[in-house]
Amino acid sequence: MSRTAEIKRETKETGVTVKLNLDGTGVYNISTGIGFLDHMLEQLSRHSLIDLEVIAKGDLHIDFHHTTEDTGIVIGEAVRQALGDFKGLVRYGSAIIPMDETCSRVSLDVSQRPYLIWKVDFTKPKLGDMDTELFKEWFQAFAQSAGITLHVENMYGENNHHIIESCFKGLARALRQAIDIDPRKADDIPSTKGVLGN
Repeated sequence: MSRTAEIKRETKETGVTVKLNLDGTGVYNISTGIGFLDHMLEQLSRHSLIDLEVIAKGDLHIDFHHTTEDTGIVIGEAVRQALGDFKGLVRYGSAIIPMDETCSRVSLDVSQRPYLIWKVDFTKPKLGDMDTELFKEWFQAFAQSAGITLHVENMYGENNHHIIESCFKGLARALRQAIDIDPRKADDIPSTKGVLGN
């Protein structure tokens, strides 16, 4: 079964197209108009092995909020669609990612009960031209649209670039685990209820 998706979202604020393949090799083509966000989404693709194309055009003359949030929404929707009926999913994933002086922990459950716990603080208001407060908005939008319970915690660190990059890499590695298919349970929903989300 092909676990792929293509989602388009058009509003008065943004236009976002996402194509992905959950069973890819980490090939990416990212263009959001926000350099730092592009860099983070490239990390997400590379370390999750999800092939990811994201083309976004937004009202960047206002600020980066709408484009950041909407890319999270559409990538999340694409992941949710590509997961199909959830049969055989490992479902849970976690990663602890060191990056120089920084270490972050990400845990997730592909539960169809979206929730975000965000324990990440920054010492600067911007990374490049991007407001650091927007990273929580991206993770919130992604978790909500993908139907994922997502816990992100920076345990320690000093460099803001390292802090957020370790969070995206942690998401990638945890997602890579969770969306894998367990061959011993390939025909089962990974829940004693027989359904996810209820």
